[in-house]
Amino acid sequence: MHTQLQAKPCFGQTIQENSAPDMFSASMARGIISEVVYFEDQPMVGHILLPLLRQLGMQSRWLLWLTSSRKLSRPWLRQSGLPLEKMVQVRRPTAFDTVAAMEKALLTGNYSVILGWFPEELTVNDKRRLRDAAQRGGGSYGFIMYPQNESSRSSGQFSALKIHSNRYH
Repeated sequence: MHTQLQAKPCFGQTIQENSAPDMFSASMARGIISEVVYFEDQPMVGHILLPLLRQLGMQSRWLLWLTSSRKLSRPWLRQSGLPLEKMVQVRRPTAFDTVAAMEKALLTGNYSVILGWFPEELTVNDKRRLRDAAQRGGGSYGFIMYPQNESSRSSGQFSALKIHSNRYH
């Protein structure tokens, strides 16, 4: 099984390398949003996000998972090295409720990371709402997670990791 992820700028912004650490700190004071598009039957997403989630788990803030039907497994969290005592999961029935919950969580600044799991790609307006909330909020990472649709898979498109960087704009 081979998975390729494609890095793309999100919301028309560019990705730059060799940034100064103080610029990163200033950026995170406002928070950022990224999209992760994945194939549900391939575990690559976990391998990419786990190191970041472990690092963010060292902060004093919570890690929030907004899901519709997925239930976090305590054994998996322990095995992954994530802090059980800082994990919060909110299960929402619809994508709209998840967008609203993610927006509110980004604004509070109480979470180091918020993972919103959606059944499909969000609208441009929903993405803007979340981006604006991250920039106005308390410096949280926000991940918009959704599966690649089957038509894209059969047409040969790759999974994509869309990285949004507001450090330079």
